[in-house]
Amino acid sequence: QLAESGGGLVQAGDSLNLSCAASERTFSGYPMAMGWFRQAPGKEREFVAAISVDGDATHYADSVSGRFAISRIRAKNIVYLQMNSLKSEDTAVYYCAGAVGTPIAVLKALYSYWGQGTQVTVSS
Repeated sequence: QLAESGGGLVQAGDSLNLSCAASERTFSGYPMAMGWFRQAPGKEREFVAAISVDGDATHYADSVSGRFAISRIRAKNIVYLQMNSLKSEDTAVYYCAGAVGTPIAVLKALYSYWGQGTQVTVSS
């Protein structure tokens, strides 16, 4: 119901832009707060960035603040994650997620809908 794209293999210092779109047929008329999470091998899935339903508010994990930027198409459940100055520690599977009933969500437990994930690998 959520589909990510844009992952790949890059070198440290490079940039990548991830995209995520929620199924129009399923979510049309139900704008969601959107977020990005990531999970590295052997680690818990962690919060990366979130954006409010109206797109006016954003929140970032300290580890990516200043390097990553989340954005969305207003009134659509389409969200982007621009990742700059990538580091080897950014290597992970990145997941898009959607939350209903809240203007913005940081906690993983608030997200009801998840994508399959897209692999980002940063070589040093």
